[in-house]
Amino acid sequence: MKRRSQVRQSVAVSLVLMALLFALPLAVIVPFRSELFGREQPVDEKEGPPFVSGARDGSVMLKVLDGDTVSEMTLGEYLVGVVRAEMPATFEEEALKAQAAAARTYTLYKMQTGGNHGDTADICTDSTCCQAYIAEERARANWGADADRYEDKIESAVRDTDGQVVVYGGSPILAVFHSSSAGKTRAAGEVWVNDLPYLQAVTSPENGETIPNYFSRAEFTQEEFRSRVLAACPEADLTGSASGWLTGAVTDGAGSVETLLVGGVSMKGSTLRGILGLRSACFEWEVQDGKIVFFVTGYGHGVGMSQYGANEMAREGADYREILTHYYTGVSVEAFTGLDSFTNAAGT
Repeated sequence: MKRRSQVRQSVAVSLVLMALLFALPLAVIVPFRSELFGREQPVDEKEGPPFVSGARDGSVMLKVLDGDTVSEMTLGEYLVGVVRAEMPATFEEEALKAQAAAARTYTLYKMQTGGNHGDTADICTDSTCCQAYIAEERARANWGADADRYEDKIESAVRDTDGQVVVYGGSPILAVFHSSSAGKTRAAGEVWVNDLPYLQAVTSPENGETIPNYFSRAEFTQEEFRSRVLAACPEADLTGSASGWLTGAVTDGAGSVETLLVGGVSMKGSTLRGILGLRSACFEWEVQDGKIVFFVTGYGHGVGMSQYGANEMAREGADYREILTHYYTGVSVEAFTGLDSFTNAAGT
């Protein structure tokens, strides 16, 4: 009996020890289980309070088409997204202000003239149609550690130019802009069908050494060139030697091609630029090893404000008004009194 009792005691002690072995880890973990096993809270990439438009920009509501989605926002909120997308945040503050005022002017011009989207929207986020646009979260992801500083610069540029518009004859102008010219901008009539008195050629102080891809090169095999050109201009005669396919170039004061003969057909340099996807219409060419090689200067259509030129002017001490009145001929920059007519414009 005594031996049986000792066995039972041993079993009981073993059970108690085993229970402690399982219970002790739980006793340690349970008080911290929310920290150990709880879901990590997501990090909000949008730091700081949301942007608040100035009084004038805040009084204008826009319908903005982004893909298939139409969103309503104030003019100021929209402009912040445009400046984020259209101009490097590293640029000088006065250049960013000039960009904000130009984008505001372009937007109001679109609204006054009916835009491209009928009743669906006032403006869109497609740069090939209206103006580029980027949301804050995506911009911050691109900017990385400098996000707070860059966002502050851009919001300040919009807020500090609240309601300021480039006008000609009392109305907002078609305030087009481009990345960089070849030392001189181009008149609208040299690029498009109609000329405009405020879109004339002016000097532009680009510093090519500081502009990425300011000088570029594009080459095409003869078959590639023939295929692209004939798709757009089937009457061009691209037989015989490739050295005779492009002739008779007429250039402007900055070296941009106004017109040339392509396979015997007269064509604007800007049209050939679009066909071939060249960075600008300021180009020269030659045939090398059977390929047609283009040497291109600058980027964009060349009309209106040069963004890199604006930045250089700002470096030299010009303010945003001086920049705008330089690039747009015969204009003034003022608080546009007609803004009141756009109040709650969305849906009207």
